[in-house]
Amino acid sequence: MLRLPARIKYAQIRSFSRKIQESDGNDLKPVYTEGGYTFAWIRHSNVLLLAVTRRNSNITMILYFLHKLTDVMREYFGDVEEESIRDNFVILYELLDETMDFGYPQIAEAGVLKEYITTESHMLAREKVKPPQAVTNMVSWRPEGITHPKEEVYLDVEEKLHLIVSAGGKVMSSEIEGALKMKCYLSGMPTLKLGLNDKLMFQATGRSNRGKAVELEDVKFHQCVRLA
Repeated sequence: MLRLPARIKYAQIRSFSRKIQESDGNDLKPVYTEGGYTFAWIRHSNVLLLAVTRRNSNITMILYFLHKLTDVMREYFGDVEEESIRDNFVILYELLDETMDFGYPQIAEAGVLKEYITTESHMLAREKVKPPQAVTNMVSWRPEGITHPKEEVYLDVEEKLHLIVSAGGKVMSSEIEGALKMKCYLSGMPTLKLGLNDKLMFQATGRSNRGKAVELEDVKFHQCVRLA
């Protein structure tokens, strides 16, 4: 944590720590006054940067300085994490000594600081982040690299028949509600074509349905189906 100005009792820092632990952090205001001290803090990842002052200071300048200090540490450490601060404790003291003098911000530009603070810092190893499949040419519902020793497709037809029959046995209305459920054991990303004996297909091809076609209404397809 950063202290501003230098003559701040450690008890004030501990009181801030208690407030953070007692709340979830979102309820605590970024600037508040307690016991004659003004606390200004920001959060970066899992690190809190705190400035404490007893004077009528320019609070906007303090918050801006905290953000600039974060940018400086990112330039030196790669990222501002608890691990990077522990690994670069010595160089962090050098940076604080140059960026602030007697509680007043001085140099907060990483380009200028790198001219004379040339101590080699320990950069956090950044893992190569693989972009989500949904933003690439892959699809979100099927992972890549699927292989099966035997290519198989199982198709189940589930149907429910709803009837309204009069007392005389006459069918007043009828409706079939069904679903086609598929279990697929195909490798890679193949294209599978299925033909349905429906009225729309016969009309599109210009063939006569001879009264055997089934008219599909209120159809819902999975997103993997190409409607065209």
